[in-house]
Amino acid sequence: MLRTLLAATAFAALASAAPAQDFDFSKMSAPQKAQFGDAVRDYLMANPQVLVEAINELESKQRAQQADNDAQLIQTNAKDIFEDGHSWVGGNPDGDITIVEFTDYKCTYCKKAFGEVNDLLKNDGNIRFIIKEFPILGQQSELGSRFAVAVQQLDGDAAYEKVHNALMSMRGDLTVGSLSKLAKDQGLDADAILKRMNEDSVSDVLRANYQLAQRMAISGTPGFVIGDQLLRGYAPEAAMAQIVAEERKAKADK
Repeated sequence: MLRTLLAATAFAALASAAPAQDFDFSKMSAPQKAQFGDAVRDYLMANPQVLVEAINELESKQRAQQADNDAQLIQTNAKDIFEDGHSWVGGNPDGDITIVEFTDYKCTYCKKAFGEVNDLLKNDGNIRFIIKEFPILGQQSELGSRFAVAVQQLDGDAAYEKVHNALMSMRGDLTVGSLSKLAKDQGLDADAILKRMNEDSVSDVLRANYQLAQRMAISGTPGFVIGDQLLRGYAPEAAMAQIVAEERKAKADK
């Protein structure tokens, strides 16, 4: 990237000093190219702030392009993101901003984000929240997600919410035994849940979530869709609240 910036800066400086038709780097002789390189170096050494400005400008353009790309991904996949018919919906179902989280029960940062998201939902009160089961960290991750989806399918959203919260708070391994105990502690039919975990209806949910994440270029957890923005990775409550505020302002300005 540094070489690209140096070249761009040099060309810009030269273009400002001579007409474009007077300059063709490819037609320079080797001595001319060397002289040109020395001139660029001397210029940058005398004006190092130019390089900083060029880097900042490049990064700004890259961020803007990424934001545009993410917004297009969200628009293209909106139905599967916000209205897939199988994901649990919490927070304020009528909220003006929707947050969607792709999560994994063995992900340390997902567990860290769990408290931050809950605080945001409590402090804001006008956010619709959707969970996408996205187990990517191995067998225990998949066991946890299959268990949670099976609970939702058999016992409904309220039971799913309690199980999700319990799984996010659990320490230690996720095994058939520990999940069976969790089901019994929640007053659920452990045998029925363990049986449902291996059925196509659960596999279909996880497959749909995997495919959506792939289309959205989400490869890690946690991953968030916040309105028209994508947040790939953990962020504290304040950072998420700022994005929510930006999304509300954008909606108001439309």
